[in-house]
Amino acid sequence: MRPIRVLVAKPGLDGHDRGAKVIARAFRDAGMEVIYTGLRQTPEQIVQTAIQEDVDVVSMSILSGAHNHLLPKVVKLLKEEGVYDDILVIGGGVIPDEDIPYLKENGIAEVFTPGTTTTTTIEFIKANLKKSIA
Repeated sequence: MRPIRVLVAKPGLDGHDRGAKVIARAFRDAGMEVIYTGLRQTPEQIVQTAIQEDVDVVSMSILSGAHNHLLPKVVKLLKEEGVYDDILVIGGGVIPDEDIPYLKENGIAEVFTPGTTTTTTIEFIKANLKKSIA
């Protein structure tokens, strides 16, 4: 069985990546293969990296307040490329509770806010993968 491949992405102009690096390390320690995009990625760059790396999960971390625009745009582009049905898309960061339903309606499978344990996120990924890992 191959490891779960996770893309950890930082969309938009957010310049803080400590949380993304913490979650990337937790994913790696859980046996996942992690690809980290680095800071200031456009939705288009995130989608192209997800396709090139054949990832199972796109995990986006955002603190800038642009989550209602950027996260659904990544989903839209994944759908346009025909790969959304194979990729679990999750988000995390400083996202107000009142914005979470909108994000879920727009294709984000789950949103993890500050204080969520890395174990919770890892268990969610393992339980909700869209394609089997053979």
